[in-house]
Amino acid sequence: MSNYDDIKHLKRPQYPDLPPMSIHDRAAQFSPFAALVGYDGAVAETERLTEKRREMSEEEIRDLNEMLAELSERLSERPWIRVMHFIPDERKSGGRYEEKEGNLRTIDSYHRMLVFTDGTKIPVDFTYYIRTSRETI
Repeated sequence: MSNYDDIKHLKRPQYPDLPPMSIHDRAAQFSPFAALVGYDGAVAETERLTEKRREMSEEEIRDLNEMLAELSERLSERPWIRVMHFIPDERKSGGRYEEKEGNLRTIDSYHRMLVFTDGTKIPVDFTYYIRTSRETI
């Protein structure tokens, strides 16, 4: 009786109103599944690091304003600039700093944006510094 000898010879039950399941469908019942949908994504999001936005000193703000005034006068030259700016994270607090290099097309004072010739727009309020080609970093 320990080897189920009493039922080994029996066939699988058949029901008239229920057709037998295919081997493929039977196997699908036991395939792996994600018990916690979205858990892996939540863990990955928690692991992703962001930087805190740095507060600028009064001297840095003054330098930035002077550079914006100088660039406003030179817009017809399409000056080449390098901008360090902060990009806020869309999902959590903080963000990241990124550099953008290119020719400046205009300074949109109404929307407070630096507009490059390639169409990139950078908010002045998130700009950390601006360097021109004749300056060293």
